Amino acid sequence: MLEQAVRPIVEAIVAKAPSGWTRAVLHGRAGRGGTSVTGEYAPRSGNWNDRVPNPYMELMALAETLRAEHGWEPVSLEIVCRPSGEYRLVAFNDAISRVTGTGGGFQVVLDPDHRLPQPGLHQEPGTAAPAGDPELAVARFRAYLERRAAILGHPDELPPPATVAAIEEAERRLGRPLPADLRALYLIADGDGIEYENRYLFQGNAWLPLKSIVAEHTDWSAGERPWFGWDLEWDAVVFDATPAGTVRRCGGHPGWLRFATSEDGNYLAVDTAPARSGRPGQLIRTGRDYDDGPAYVADSITSLLGHYLDLLDQGAYEKNGDHIHLREPARDPAPQQIIGAIPDEVPPTLQAIHINDATGLVDLAPLTAAPSLRRLHLNRSTTADLTPVRELPVESLRITLDGGDLTPLRGHAHLASLDLTTTAPAYLTPLHTAPPARPRPLRSRHPRPGRPGRPDGPPLPLPHGTPVDRPAERGPRAPRSRRRPPGRRGSLPRRRARLGGPPRPRHRERPPRHRHPQDRRGVSRGPVVTLCDLCALGKQATPVTGGPVVALFRVVDRC
Repeated sequence: MLEQAVRPIVEAIVAKAPSGWTRAVLHGRAGRGGTSVTGEYAPRSGNWNDRVPNPYMELMALAETLRAEHGWEPVSLEIVCRPSGEYRLVAFNDAISRVTGTGGGFQVVLDPDHRLPQPGLHQEPGTAAPAGDPELAVARFRAYLERRAAILGHPDELPPPATVAAIEEAERRLGRPLPADLRALYLIADGDGIEYENRYLFQGNAWLPLKSIVAEHTDWSAGERPWFGWDLEWDAVVFDATPAGTVRRCGGHPGWLRFATSEDGNYLAVDTAPARSGRPGQLIRTGRDYDDGPAYVADSITSLLGHYLDLLDQGAYEKNGDHIHLREPARDPAPQQIIGAIPDEVPPTLQAIHINDATGLVDLAPLTAAPSLRRLHLNRSTTADLTPVRELPVESLRITLDGGDLTPLRGHAHLASLDLTTTAPAYLTPLHTAPPARPRPLRSRHPRPGRPGRPDGPPLPLPHGTPVDRPAERGPRAPRSRRRPPGRRGSLPRRRARLGGPPRPRHRERPPRHRHPQDRRGVSRGPVVTLCDLCALGKQATPVTGGPVVALFRVVDRC
């Protein structure tokens, strides 16, 4: 069965090969979600068509075969073939997969069922009373409908009101009551749509009937944040809304009840579980375009209806057929993200900065003026001192470090993901002492300006399983017996001890040595970190922090 599934893929690779080729390599992933392929023919000619094809149907058939035989979903694979038709297939479960895009390398998922905890779940809850007033909301809603009827020349046709019993049943299924002002509106009309025609009363958003609110809440897994896989989620950050501290820093929350939709994957929701400075029943935007965090809209539906009336009184609207679009006033919010250089005056509201193509070393000291900075990415830019990061709540850090000193990150309470490029070997011990709220994914790269072993190049790559550089202050290693415990080989126990965790008990079997098919020697890009070093790091950290779940690293070419 497997031979029959692989042969059509090899035939497709051979059929698309350029003249003069001697070898082709295809790296891919395939499963129920589709396929992704990278790879090329050798020798390379520099043409865009040197890339191997993506035989979608054949890869899906191979994935189905492997799923049936081994239960793998999805699968990662490597196919190497030659003009003679000879090929080699290596397929494995998705614990290890190739990373495409900038940086490349391989991804190791130690716990595929783990999900990043959302920081907002641990925020202090709000204690203020709701701002909504059901009687005032009803009066404003009726006045809003009257103004619309005067502009359109006819009243809006709305569905009949929901019954008290229907509202109570919906609240039971939602697991929480509706805000009083929203509840009062449903006693006027059960949404604004009749069959498939909506009136879009909430500024281009269709008001959902009760059954749709319940369905959205159920289909959305009770408010959990959508999961897009470790490829996209390993360095995810959720930002604070404006005003700060009003909405929980979550991509989704069970207390967010979606009651209106713009029909593009985005929603208006009432927030029944606000953060410290928020109020129950406040309105937020959430959905497809708000994975980085929700947007604050108003403190209640009552206030939002009052705002709509003000815009109509000011004539700030446009009529388009049977629909009215309200023109919101221009706003100049304080900047929360900067792309480019560090400005002379760093705004205190800054939460993310991407520093691109800086000349010379970047001084990070001015960023200490941004007490809410959570994402700091240096793209094609280098810094020599991470000390300013120590005092910042940075969760996602991408840097090229002149040298390999990570000491300033020791004990960092917020750092959750690190994309590191160094000009020298980096010792990872400072990262073990940080107490992050979630496991710490790693991505490491070590530039190689010269060939290994030359004076202008980095040290020779270490063999698989060799420990990373030892810090000088540890001194010489103590003498030890050359006799190895039964069933143990290599230096993994010593490496675990040096990383801070105890060696494994002697009676336990040695874990399998992890190797990617392309990494025959099993070495990392310079003596920075090896795959087994990362596995040991994850297992060592488990009792303390849950262990880093994802490690991204690069593998050297064969020497």
